[in-house]
Amino acid sequence: MELTASKFRTKDLAYIAVSVALTAICSWISIPTAVPFTLQTMAVFLSVGLLGGRRGSLAVLAYILLGLVGAPVFAGFSGGAGVLLRPTGGYIVGFLFTALLMWAMERLPGRRLPVLGLSMVLGLLVCYAFGTVWFMAVYARDTGPISLTTALGWCVIPFIIPDLVKIGLALSLVSQLRRHVK
Repeated sequence: MELTASKFRTKDLAYIAVSVALTAICSWISIPTAVPFTLQTMAVFLSVGLLGGRRGSLAVLAYILLGLVGAPVFAGFSGGAGVLLRPTGGYIVGFLFTALLMWAMERLPGRRLPVLGLSMVLGLLVCYAFGTVWFMAVYARDTGPISLTTALGWCVIPFIIPDLVKIGLALSLVSQLRRHVK
């Protein structure tokens, strides 16, 4: 779907801007660990779930680009290319792959709530995979190699239950709010 003036209105930009702001706020709610525990993934799920694949993916991309140019939108009020080049930067980039996968599933099986829930779970797995590979590569470059088991123990396993709770919350919010977002 192309982004022409007739298909992409001011209302779309406003929804995207609100989603970017929500994602930034959710990143600031942070518990520092090897990979900070934040609510960013829930914001990604909400963005795509409420706005649809096109606008939701653009919101995630805008969030990442805003952080890339230095706006303090990432965890710990940080921003800049350096954040993305750190071991945990792959999880932030992985948000875009999550959104794109959710968009693809929206285009194929549709936007029903069970399909949305499945797309969130699969998107989370894609984010975990991309982020973990990135983490291992950057960590190996900076500190020394670590095993996949160690990386999963630091970066994925502690987040599985909280991320599933975030998916549940996002699905609940989407089911309540979707009719208000056109």
